[in-house]
Amino acid sequence: MASRDLMHPRDAILQAMQRIYRTRMTTTSGGNISVREECGAVWITPARLDKGALTRDDIVEVAGAQSRRVDGPRPSSELPFHEAIYAARPDIRAVVHAHPVALVAFSMCCEVPETRLFPQAHAVCGRVGLAEYALPGSATLGDRIATRFAEGCDSVVLENHGVVVGGESLDAAFQRFEAFEFVARTQLEARSLGAVQALDDEQLERAASRSVTLPAFDPPPASADERELRRQLAAFVQRGCRQRLLISTEGSFSARLGDDSFLITPTQRDRERLQPESLVLVDRGRRERGRKASRAVLAHRAIYREHPDVEAIAFAHPVHATAFSVTAFAEDGPRLDVRTIPESYVFLRDVASIPFGAHYSYEETTSDQDSASGPLADFAKRLSPRSPAALLENDGVVVTGRSVLDAFDRLEVLETTAEAIITARGVGTVRPMPDAVIEELREAFDLP
Repeated sequence: MASRDLMHPRDAILQAMQRIYRTRMTTTSGGNISVREECGAVWITPARLDKGALTRDDIVEVAGAQSRRVDGPRPSSELPFHEAIYAARPDIRAVVHAHPVALVAFSMCCEVPETRLFPQAHAVCGRVGLAEYALPGSATLGDRIATRFAEGCDSVVLENHGVVVGGESLDAAFQRFEAFEFVARTQLEARSLGAVQALDDEQLERAASRSVTLPAFDPPPASADERELRRQLAAFVQRGCRQRLLISTEGSFSARLGDDSFLITPTQRDRERLQPESLVLVDRGRRERGRKASRAVLAHRAIYREHPDVEAIAFAHPVHATAFSVTAFAEDGPRLDVRTIPESYVFLRDVASIPFGAHYSYEETTSDQDSASGPLADFAKRLSPRSPAALLENDGVVVTGRSVLDAFDRLEVLETTAEAIITARGVGTVRPMPDAVIEELREAFDLP
């Protein structure tokens, strides 16, 4: 049975707007969010108030089109299209509208992003569409947006305006909005590299149908080591979301606790809100009772079993590195060559390239099968001390480390390097460090 949502609409809207504003996905004056209650009341952000300094008392309640709030803050001028969406789609309970840069760029060109770049983005964004321009706040704009939602769209680019998404809850709408902006940013960065490779129907179906079933067990009382590892892992996952190395709906992070025991992020949970107690203990192929581990859990286990020196693993989707993941596998695609500055090479060595779907096996979905052999073991062997990080075709990156800090640091360096390479292409020809410099680095830092 689904848990009851006990957060007041004022607080839910305030938290969502703070996350959107903090990550520069809207401006001080731009964007609006609403929530519709079961009784029909709508709560919405106010008009002409600083989005970076909102308080819960600024959120406005309206009872319908004929009952506008007249005292206190006025509701957003875009309220008409929120109400039009709710009228067209009874299943939608929250709406997010904002002006994130990448989606605004698409709106200026009257295009919509290709969500088939990654399985999760395609699943989360739902059906996408484009609404023709109309005056902001007008009934015409509301009609045009509502028409797209009535046709089944969940994420709609507004011509020369921005984007609006809807969801069955505010959490779902925020995650859809974030995923839509992420795929737009990735596509724009990838276009600067070369041909962008989208997934076909069969690949999307394979990804959507994958599942993992682990038997449950009752763990003993947590040791001090486990408690400390939970604290570290949760803190770095939250930091990764805030630095946009991870997104709230995708990615997994784990840390080794014992010989065949590790902690891992749960599935279908907002990564930025994870707490130490949210993490899942996995021991000898079993998960702690009452919690569901990431669907990448068997891939994590295979890496730990193949590489005793690895103490932490992250599967992530930082935008610039992910741009390489959707272009580098095409014929004559760009190479993510980290021989750019000493730090990049010392931390990353040679980044491996792993084809789509190798990190999850469609046959090997339970712990009954031995992850020390088979497709997942083959996947794990592609990583090594000389290749501690890899591009995953149309699915971001994987990095390994000797600690949670080491893995996170490596993820940051990988993303920074990818961004620098893309930026450098606007300056001139990228010149990797010569072999003599690489050999000098190997000897100086005792690299494998």
